[in-house]
Amino acid sequence: MKIKSILVSVVAPMSDHAANRGEKLLGNASSIKRRPDGRVYISGQMQRHVLFSAMERLNADDDQNGSTYVSNGDGVSLDISKDLRSDLGGFLDTNQGDYSGRRTAPLTATPAIALQESEVGRDLLVRLKMDGQNKGEGKKQALATNEYSQTDTMLMNFHLDVGAIGLTKKYQYEAEKHVATEYENHLADTSEKQRRVKLFLEATNSMTDYANQARNAVSGEPQKVLIVLDNRHSRKAIRYFAPQTTAAERENILKELDSRDALYFLGDDTGELTETPVYEAYQKAFEALQGNELYTPAAH
Repeated sequence: MKIKSILVSVVAPMSDHAANRGEKLLGNASSIKRRPDGRVYISGQMQRHVLFSAMERLNADDDQNGSTYVSNGDGVSLDISKDLRSDLGGFLDTNQGDYSGRRTAPLTATPAIALQESEVGRDLLVRLKMDGQNKGEGKKQALATNEYSQTDTMLMNFHLDVGAIGLTKKYQYEAEKHVATEYENHLADTSEKQRRVKLFLEATNSMTDYANQARNAVSGEPQKVLIVLDNRHSRKAIRYFAPQTTAAERENILKELDSRDALYFLGDDTGELTETPVYEAYQKAFEALQGNELYTPAAH
């Protein structure tokens, strides 16, 4: 099978967290992001930040990383042959003035959203002005409140357009009409493409770099996971763990994947949906990745 896209849907529990803070409300009260229905969420931007942070560590530990690296989000390069964020995360450089300065991200993410309404509390933070400090010196006494969410089960989704990895599109025009599309491959060989896809998969199982990580040790590592290696470009399976999805709809989602011979791997550490734990689902996905071909588009 030719793998054209990969979808990873993750359910992860978080407790006493403020994984993604919003704007300050009511003066110095730091708020947690939440929807109108009362469910907290983590923005897609934060999700991508956490994913690329995980990918950076995994790439640094990989003996086959060569000269590749993950650039900072505030300084993405245009070199997709070496910069993994540039290749998978895309970029926009308005100084280029043409298509060479714009790249649509092959890797996309949904916001992470709590499956049920959240219970939000507030911490009072106090900074005391200590005795012995001379008047006018040192930090002044300050009070602030920080919101946190008590317990949430977060749903997050990631999708990878396999055919776009390491490639750039070039368009040919005649008399202002698009007549042909060419692809330029920036990777030395297919093994590097395979390695980047595996890094993406591994990173979805290593989500830890959320806001306030040092104080709260927030983890987005999966409790439940659905991994889909698909022979078409589809994101329909992101509905699988959604709270409004019925048992019948879940069954039909998997039947549709079976109908086109897509490969999927369901893992559940709680044992509610399957006896296969999360780590085993990832192992099976890695094995399937090795045994199948990654799609590369042809010029037309």
